[in-house]
Amino acid sequence: MYAVLGHVGCLLRGTGPFDPAARVRRPWWLLPVLIVAFGPIYGAIMGSFGLDSAGRLLQVTFSAVKVPLLLMATTALCLPAFFVLNTVCGLRQEFGRAFQAILAGQAGLSVVLASLCPLTRFFYFSSADYNHALVFNAAAFALAAVGGQMVMLRYYRLLICRHPAHRIMLYAWLALYAFVGIQMGWTLRPFIGAPGMPVTFFREGPFTNAYVVVARLIARVFL
Repeated sequence: MYAVLGHVGCLLRGTGPFDPAARVRRPWWLLPVLIVAFGPIYGAIMGSFGLDSAGRLLQVTFSAVKVPLLLMATTALCLPAFFVLNTVCGLRQEFGRAFQAILAGQAGLSVVLASLCPLTRFFYFSSADYNHALVFNAAAFALAAVGGQMVMLRYYRLLICRHPAHRIMLYAWLALYAFVGIQMGWTLRPFIGAPGMPVTFFREGPFTNAYVVVARLIARVFL
């Protein structure tokens, strides 16, 4: 555990094996391990809303599995398109470093999420409103995403210095990841689980379009 925390400190500071300018060969498995280690921590806390029965413990387990699944599946779905875009821009030889930057950002996001666990649990103690819990967790993910992008940008600065086209690829990745991530989060719902509803891994009708649902909601409000 001490070794894991040591790696976390290096990741957040950009030192040791996570120094973007380091010439030493970095163990490829470190970043995925951090995602798998810290993602479930926040997932379990997120799923602990309305924990008033033994049956709700299953939601804790489901959510712990879903958070790293959300991060890794979204990344995997975006990578082929991102690889092609890098190839078109003549950046294929440095795709390995770009991929490492992406994983570093995801690991940073996971660590920041885990650090927000006490605040999330405190909020659950303070409010029993399900909609408030949804908004709070959305804000937590947004804050963690900012932290993750700061870690990712630390790696990308070196790439941009080598080739300015990497700046375009960075923006392309952020747009692509956000677009796919929203739909993936919708598909994997529920993460919190509304009190009174059966605890399930997937909500009924999981393979629907999040953007269509949002458009319909907006239409109902304004039309």
